Amino acid sequence: MPEHPRCGFVALVGAPNAGKSTLLNAMIGSKVSIVSPKVQTTRTRVLGITITGDSQLIFVDTPGIFKPKRRLDRAMVAAAWQGAEDADVIGVLYDVSRRGIDDDTLSIVARLKEQGRKAILILNKIDLVKRDVLLGIADKFQQEGVFTDIFMVSAQTADGVAHLKTFLAERLPEGPWHFPEDQISDMPMRLLAAEITREKLFLQLHQELPYSATVETEIWEEFDDGSVKISQVIFVQRESQKAIVLGKGGQRIKSLGQSARGELQKMLERRVHLILFVKVREGWVDDPERYSAWGLDFGAS
Repeated sequence: MPEHPRCGFVALVGAPNAGKSTLLNAMIGSKVSIVSPKVQTTRTRVLGITITGDSQLIFVDTPGIFKPKRRLDRAMVAAAWQGAEDADVIGVLYDVSRRGIDDDTLSIVARLKEQGRKAILILNKIDLVKRDVLLGIADKFQQEGVFTDIFMVSAQTADGVAHLKTFLAERLPEGPWHFPEDQISDMPMRLLAAEITREKLFLQLHQELPYSATVETEIWEEFDDGSVKISQVIFVQRESQKAIVLGKGGQRIKSLGQSARGELQKMLERRVHLILFVKVREGWVDDPERYSAWGLDFGAS
């Protein structure tokens, strides 16, 4: 612990697919939140922890904020706002490659105004637009009167990320660190392993199986040689979806397993035996136990 430590929470909020999880991983320097081109990939609050100078920054990656239609949507949006309300600093992410400021982002700004909260604006994906377009977007947001500072980054290339981290480290309140120096997340490994497999599902089946699947780690067995056996179940809602996940002759699930196992071995730095099963669980999106496992409020309105 340094002589004058600082520690605090930084909530990353934004519309779906603004790049929050990619930015979080870039800030931490390691994968703690899954990423896919599909919106609403993040389902629950994810903490990423890093040290900069004498400061321990605890980043809160939240589900995208949008107009919810389903129970799961409502629970995810409630979790996002809860993460923001408890934070020392709020960072609003906006994808500058979009055409015009979208309604979801405008609603976030409006709610911050209602609450009298200030935030910093993080313009992401700056490598995809010209400078004059970037400055025009920054000016529009500045007129809202919510943002104290504006940062321009590319989470994908890490451009501007170090500068943002240094700024945040200096803004956190003085106080002892909340986590050990070498801890990078509060997510249990069983859950993170399940999330890695779910990410591969999103990447390989994003057209056929958008949000009808979830993954649970049922067995985690350590061996004397340092390897680990991880047994997971992919739950879908219908038999037809099970057939999609398995693929012709089991080729799809084999490919999913190889991809997930490779990433898990890299993350855990040891050999992984990954076993995947597919089961039909009708209506899992309305099962209170699933929400509890993700840290979501089943009754969120």
